[in-house]
Amino acid sequence: MEPISMIIAALGAGAIAATKDTAETAVKDAYQALKTLIKKKFEGEPKAEMVLEEHETDPETYNAPLKKKLAEAGVDKDAAILQAAQELLNQVKEQPGGQQIITQNISNVKYAATSGSGSESISGITEQSLSKDE
Repeated sequence: MEPISMIIAALGAGAIAATKDTAETAVKDAYQALKTLIKKKFEGEPKAEMVLEEHETDPETYNAPLKKKLAEAGVDKDAAILQAAQELLNQVKEQPGGQQIITQNISNVKYAATSGSGSESISGITEQSLSKDE
């Protein structure tokens, strides 16, 4: 998965998981840590900060603007942010229903272009569609 898409998926999954009553402190802490690192990158950019905050409550609307702001800030080249995003995804995955949350958020960015190097493992994701005959 392309780094910015992973970060967006992590933010979305973290926002959903952190609002659940069953969320462990580790998930909430990992989510806040990722947001804090991104806010530091966005410092002095009020529009970028606003997009990050609005994404938490309306990811469908703010995925594209957030992706643009993340790219402009160069977060895809920040090892600490990438590590925090991966850690958050790992924490969410361990929660009850966590894999479904991640799958849901990755599907929001599934058509993102991929580039760069590195490795990522995502499993158990399927896409289904119904034909007009069904």
